[in-house]
Amino acid sequence: MKFQKNILKVLTATSLLIGASSCKLDDFGDINKNPNSILVPVTSSLLTNALLDFGTPSSTGSLNGALYCQYFAETQYTETSLYATPQIAWDGIYAGGLYDLQNIINNNTNAATATYAALNGSNNNQIALARILKAYRLLTMTDLWGDMPASEALLENVKPKYDTQQEVYNLIFKELKEAIAQFDAGDTPKGDIVHNGNLTRWRKFANTLRMIMALRISKVDPATGKTQFLDALASTGGVIDANEDNTALTYPGGAYKNPWFNLYDGRKDYAVSDVFADIMLSNEDPRINAMAQPNSTGEIVAFPYGLTRDDAITFANGNSDYSFIFEQSLRQATSTSQILTASHAYLARAEAAQLGWTTENAASMYSKGIEMSWKQWGVFDQAKFNTFISSDNVSLATSPLTKIQLQRYVAFYPNGHMGWSEWRRTGVPALVATPKATNATKAIPRRYVYGANEATLNGDNFKAAVGRLSGGNTQDAKIWWDK
Repeated sequence: MKFQKNILKVLTATSLLIGASSCKLDDFGDINKNPNSILVPVTSSLLTNALLDFGTPSSTGSLNGALYCQYFAETQYTETSLYATPQIAWDGIYAGGLYDLQNIINNNTNAATATYAALNGSNNNQIALARILKAYRLLTMTDLWGDMPASEALLENVKPKYDTQQEVYNLIFKELKEAIAQFDAGDTPKGDIVHNGNLTRWRKFANTLRMIMALRISKVDPATGKTQFLDALASTGGVIDANEDNTALTYPGGAYKNPWFNLYDGRKDYAVSDVFADIMLSNEDPRINAMAQPNSTGEIVAFPYGLTRDDAITFANGNSDYSFIFEQSLRQATSTSQILTASHAYLARAEAAQLGWTTENAASMYSKGIEMSWKQWGVFDQAKFNTFISSDNVSLATSPLTKIQLQRYVAFYPNGHMGWSEWRRTGVPALVATPKATNATKAIPRRYVYGANEATLNGDNFKAAVGRLSGGNTQDAKIWWDK
């Protein structure tokens, strides 16, 4: 697998305008054209660049989300675990991967560049894959901030409107369904470092993502959720149903190391939290020994969640063998980061069946989902699994919906975006805010606060979006589906 560098990266000086300007370069004739520059980007390089941070914990809110949903604990600098209120800008997301993906779409659509772009795969296949990846990024963003520019973003509009989150979700549902139908029999996209141009696997990814989204709106719009879920489940290409089809990114090392390796390369700022570890250990779930690093005697030394900096340093000094995130063999420079898996798909099907959305057997889907997760983490043993799945804390004989939702929370580890979103939607597990919280309400954050530049760069649309938030632009305001 060869990673290619992006040979064309254009960054704007504005917040989310990406590619936007009050005037265009061609308004000035040739005066702004460098005769030695590459005027048409290599779309395979743009695709590779857009996929490089696909599994990165610090990208698009995953690391903060993992702290908010208490997968992790901070061991030194504990501000995020204490719910400090940063204004997190989205500029880099729009100007980074989203801009690359929009460029792929533009260059494969424009008659002047489409023939050159087609050297890297059929125009339709490149556009369809870019649309799927763009939809995934928009989903992670709207689940962090709520209302946001989507329909008018990336289209040379310096002041795009903030779509409501409901509108963003509808847009993403549409994009995913249309993209699957757009794939053709032509050459597959070059630069695909995730599935190597395997469009069947990308169809499965898109359909599975639609199921995840459909359940996310199960409280606020169950009718649409059920319709979308059933449509995705029956869609061409199917959903992820085997670990061999998981969407995952394997890093080659060198200049492109696995981000979890980088997280501990000279630092040790994060550990598995006692909250998450206690859930796993109380159920005698062997995945914890892969999800976290056992000490020399094989024990998990979980780090207390939500400590002050002084208390965290004291604990770390007295417990130097505290458990890092992942067993060591899973956070090597060349390790694989899982993004969307068979376990996620089966457990989503279990919840949908429990809600009465499908006629599938909830218990069967639930058991298969946990089995796929155990196999993914390399801990599957049939006898131990049989004991686990029939235990009181796991069996669906009582509180079936809550238990399904808890296993979905576990299966999404370490993806903080997904874990935090599921906890906000379901309240499972019953997390308690740290008593050391420094924010005014002392509550676990429910969203990101809009970046500081938005009020200046896109004032009217920003104010309209803030006006729709109960309580204003705070981290305590709930987004649309958070009921």
